[in-house]
Amino acid sequence: MTFSLKRFLPHFLIILGFIALSLAYFSPVLSGKQIFQSDIMQYIGMSKQQTDFRAATGEETYWTNSAFGGMPTYQLGAKYPHNYIKKLDSVLRFLPRPADYLFLYFIGFYIFMLTLKVNYKLAALGALALGFSTYLIIILGVGHNSKAHAIAYMPLVLSGILLVFQKKYIFGFLLTTVAMALELSANHYQMTYYLLLLVLILGAVYLYDAYKKNLLPHFFKSVGIMFIAVVLAIGMNATNIMATQEYVKESTRGKSELTINPDGTPKEVTSGLDKEYITEYSYGFLETFNLFIPRLLGGGNGEDVGKDSEMYKFYTGIGASPVEAMREVKHTPTYWGDQPIVEAPAYVGAVVLFLFVFALLVVKGRLKWWLVGGTIMSLLLSYGKNLGFLTDFFIDYVPMYDKFRAVSSIQVILELCIPVLAIFGLVHLFNDFEKNEDKLKALKIAAGISGGLAILFLLFKGSFDFVGANDGYYRQAYGEYGQSFVDALKADRKSMYTADTLRTLILVLLSAGGIWLYLQKKLSQNVLVVVFAVLILFDLVNVDRRYVNNENFVSALQVSKPYQANAADLEILKDDGHFRVFDVASSGARASYFHNSLSGYHAAKLGRYNELFNFYIAKNNINVLNMLNTKYIIADDEQGGIFPYENEDANGNAWFISEIEKVNSANAEMTALENLDTKNKAVTTQDLAAVKFKTDSIATLLLSEYKPNYLKYSSNNNNDGFAVFSEIYYGDGWNAYVDGKLQPHYRVNYVLRGMPIPKGQHTIEFKFEPQVVKTGSTIALASSALVGLLILVGIVYMRKQVREKGDTIS
Repeated sequence: MTFSLKRFLPHFLIILGFIALSLAYFSPVLSGKQIFQSDIMQYIGMSKQQTDFRAATGEETYWTNSAFGGMPTYQLGAKYPHNYIKKLDSVLRFLPRPADYLFLYFIGFYIFMLTLKVNYKLAALGALALGFSTYLIIILGVGHNSKAHAIAYMPLVLSGILLVFQKKYIFGFLLTTVAMALELSANHYQMTYYLLLLVLILGAVYLYDAYKKNLLPHFFKSVGIMFIAVVLAIGMNATNIMATQEYVKESTRGKSELTINPDGTPKEVTSGLDKEYITEYSYGFLETFNLFIPRLLGGGNGEDVGKDSEMYKFYTGIGASPVEAMREVKHTPTYWGDQPIVEAPAYVGAVVLFLFVFALLVVKGRLKWWLVGGTIMSLLLSYGKNLGFLTDFFIDYVPMYDKFRAVSSIQVILELCIPVLAIFGLVHLFNDFEKNEDKLKALKIAAGISGGLAILFLLFKGSFDFVGANDGYYRQAYGEYGQSFVDALKADRKSMYTADTLRTLILVLLSAGGIWLYLQKKLSQNVLVVVFAVLILFDLVNVDRRYVNNENFVSALQVSKPYQANAADLEILKDDGHFRVFDVASSGARASYFHNSLSGYHAAKLGRYNELFNFYIAKNNINVLNMLNTKYIIADDEQGGIFPYENEDANGNAWFISEIEKVNSANAEMTALENLDTKNKAVTTQDLAAVKFKTDSIATLLLSEYKPNYLKYSSNNNNDGFAVFSEIYYGDGWNAYVDGKLQPHYRVNYVLRGMPIPKGQHTIEFKFEPQVVKTGSTIALASSALVGLLILVGIVYMRKQVREKGDTIS
């Protein structure tokens, strides 16, 4: 084991190259601009309250009232004590965003390929193929940062696993531990789950191989080592994992107690998301070939078709100015596939897929089979409802599969596997132990399959109608021009189809030609590697730039403050009370940026609140709006302006009721709210006896202090009473105190808090004190300390091994 600066120099130069490429692609970051990401804009709106609280107090709230009536911040960027793996992650992401994620793509895959004992030049080539894969760039453009983050660490996890299987137990164990901890810290469990599916396929292939070679003891020893590594990685992320697990049971990903829909029809009862929601984004069978021909199905829902398009002619033909027409054609709905919305095709690359086909013919052994297995698994599951029997099986019988939506995103696995096998095609091409005749035969077959496929699509272009799912809407929306609009749209779709199919065919022929010249000894290895680097960069970057380019960047101020207060916001902000706002004039997290909002933007809302929203809030049910203390409703006036309607009937922050009604089901509790007099009556399924209370008109229950994680009330009542608080019930964290003593509180009115309050004068406090954060932080500290110690011991041991072998370290 020799380490020297001379040996490290090529790797150092390649790392510098990765940094340069990352900054070059996202060059506006060098002038202080930031990429405008739609999802991050929503995230900023959702998290502003907790961010402001952190800046003002230096503490974490772990609860926000700014969205969906109130929810934990566990999935909104909460910061936890002793989260040291997150600090390491921050060090690795030293470049400005989103160049940091592109760099992580590159370096993670590069290390993975080196682990597979691939030459550093080919490893770097593979890193380019993965990093510039269109889907991985697109998710950076729209702001799926945590997804990109998790994907970037996948190769590192696989590197650690393979090192263990290579009997490099100590280094493999340490890398698996740290890499898996980084993977989990990215906080996108859907991507981590998909990685687990790939690891299971890898494990099955290695188990079979170990059985054939009588190496089962080594296999099970390796699995044991990796199990310990994963346990430690989980421990280092304990707070986030435990908090998420606690929250998911109460979120839309958990099991609902309702068995009816808002319209009264029976509801499918599941332990997770319903199948329709899970499979909403299902990849189409024909769409498979978008991996090879980028705009075979039109590209995205908002494609720029340019000045030479039929759409441009359409707009100018109906009277639009050239400037107006150019503005309109930048958002042309060219996609005509099966999914509701697609930003861009999941293009892996014509060059990369040609090399992949070539590799299928020349690569042998277990590496090929787990990569092919992962690719096939990924593709089949991405079809979702289009391959219903398989998807239904996974939803019904595979643990946790029903917790995740957008099944098409599992294609991240094939986007990882395909470049690996493609590079191994070149490894075998350069291998002197294999006959040139066999390589030439494989080349002819690969060129025939890849080029032939492109030719078939050209020949059978007339078999497709180029009609999209929303074309009927466009035909109606444009009135007398509707048919002309759709005709122009179809013509542009057909042009894209033809142009990109020809483009793919040319790239396949150039790739095949490069290999043929190498086999004829007309090109050297190094020259061929450069040729493929140029082809891959030309292929992928040109497609990437169609969707994510310098136009996506804006001033840093516009990113950090994405929302501007309108007249209604400014008027409401004059009111310094504690209340909620229902903004029916806008959507997403805009209202959450300024107010305690009933709406927001999040994929995992509190389940009960989401059901209440669908049943009543979305229908403007005044009884429910009142009990949520909705003091202002932002709406459009008759002139199209925005105004704040003040709801004088809002119940306030807390009130004494005269009666509790006990019902025996969630259905009954929900339906009772439709006409419930919430100011005087509450309904519950909890362990409270149905009882009436004597109410006093002079009794008071006033909010005297408010923070997101703390509320203080003063109570004065001549009678024992029961109070309802217009705050969202969340039993795992909120504690209620009467005069400093912990007291039980209950869920009433499906989502609110209620509790008995004795007569007289009292102080009532609600404190958000999640035990899961305290417990998780302790585990994270212990795990991090243990891993740190193991790393030191491992370094000392490996240095000792080097000295005993007589190697030198310089």
